[in-house]
Amino acid sequence: MASRDVSSWLSKSPSPSEVQLHVHGMPFSVDKDLLSARSAKIAALLKENPPEKLAFLLRDIPADPETFELVARFCHGYELILSTENVIPLISLAYYLEMTESHSDNNLLDKTLAFFEDKVLPSWNETIKALRSASSIIQQVLHSGLVDACLESLIYKALADPRLLGEPIKNSTCNEDSEDEEVFKPNARRKLFSPDWKSEDLTTLSLQLYNPLIQAMNQHGVPPEYVAASLCQYVKKWANSGENETIYKRGVIEAVERLLPPEKGILPCTLLFEMLRLAICLECSNDCRSGFEIRIGKQLDQAEVKDLLIPSQGYSKEIQYDIECVRRILKHFYANYSSTDVSGIISVAELIEEFLMEVASDIDLRIDTFVSLAEMSLAASLGTQRNSDGIYRAINIYLDKHRYLTELEREEVCRVLDCQKMSPEACEHAAKNERLPVRFVVQVLFVAQLQLRDTITKEVQVFDDKLRREVVEDEENEVKMGFDEEEVRVEMEKMSIKVMELERECCIMRKEIEHGCTHQKSKKGKVSMWREMKRKLGCVSSTHDCNCQVKKKKKKY
Repeated sequence: MASRDVSSWLSKSPSPSEVQLHVHGMPFSVDKDLLSARSAKIAALLKENPPEKLAFLLRDIPADPETFELVARFCHGYELILSTENVIPLISLAYYLEMTESHSDNNLLDKTLAFFEDKVLPSWNETIKALRSASSIIQQVLHSGLVDACLESLIYKALADPRLLGEPIKNSTCNEDSEDEEVFKPNARRKLFSPDWKSEDLTTLSLQLYNPLIQAMNQHGVPPEYVAASLCQYVKKWANSGENETIYKRGVIEAVERLLPPEKGILPCTLLFEMLRLAICLECSNDCRSGFEIRIGKQLDQAEVKDLLIPSQGYSKEIQYDIECVRRILKHFYANYSSTDVSGIISVAELIEEFLMEVASDIDLRIDTFVSLAEMSLAASLGTQRNSDGIYRAINIYLDKHRYLTELEREEVCRVLDCQKMSPEACEHAAKNERLPVRFVVQVLFVAQLQLRDTITKEVQVFDDKLRREVVEDEENEVKMGFDEEEVRVEMEKMSIKVMELERECCIMRKEIEHGCTHQKSKKGKVSMWREMKRKLGCVSSTHDCNCQVKKKKKKY
């Protein structure tokens, strides 16, 4: 409220019925009779103490000057104007002064509580505004029941429509896994709001209110991806801003780590790395940093090499990047990896190789640290049947940036490299690499010779296998041809049998013909042999026809 309104209550010439009170250093001259008529607490104090002691007895009154002025105006008969911003402070002060219905009708406590229940709690926006206005008296209202009522109202609305917390943060690497997830469908009553309606942001609340609210939402089953989205916005608003003190930022990061749901993949790996960097920079607790490292380790296969480039902190900045942190994250990855698909392990192996090549150019990177990282990279590649070309490239970069190393030191760097797992192209390059120690080059040449021998052996084996297959195919073709000849022979035999049967039938017919001729000569008046054959063959229809033909021939002669 404006200062001129407050000054109207300053005592210039107090009357006998007025007393002077001080609220946060601001003097107020009020009528003690009117105050005691509304406040059971003030009436009891005046009954047992002289009016002069009232200011001392109320020195710790839980209100700011603006709120106390509203109460004083109410006691003096002025109209009370309630709003979302002043209702919680008024309820708190009315409760403290015991301004109840049992002491006076139409008193302040019931009026403010009715407004709070009817106008504030039903609305998401008004509830957040009311909580935000209570930040100045947070200690007084935190356990008064008002905050609990606000939290319950917000939780109920978040369960009905989680989008009030903000849209989930998309994780591009998990799109395939999230295709089958059930998409949230908001409650039908959500459509009652205007399209232009914009929800108040939970991140505007102080940490003392935001912390218990998100904790309760997790317990009541608000979808974790929406909770995580709100937490990310809270970090962006309070921890990344340069306006807040380091202690407050540290508290924000530690609270966010505790409140993050444990589900894998609800936040992109890059965001988790950003929070880890903040935790390291703000010197958060070990539990906080370890929590972020465990979360990152569960989805390390989604990370990029730039995510692993965490700057070293503290007084011992002997290397550019925090190698030990990467090592711990890698251990968490293997401890939590339970999938039968090796694609995640291969992705992490490639990631560590890229990280090794990136840090190899650090001029302050010691040999033992580099060797330890190389061994870590080798361990990441176990079971993937990958070659050692990536480690060789990292060694080449390290030797190029550290040309002052002695022959023995270069041998120490190269001892982690298995020449037998290098590709022929890498061996060819290494054989001509002047930065490598001589002993290692000899090993490379020996391995290259073995690889050449193996290659020749494989080529010969391939040729032999090909020749053997051709021989087998020829034999199979010959067998097949043999089968064809046998079929032809069988058919020929069948045809020969049929020919023999035909010849036999012809012989029988010839004998019958000869027999017919002999029989005709022995008997007169019988038909001729040819006529008999025609008759058998069906060429003569009747004996009459034959006689007619004979008669015609006789007339001609």
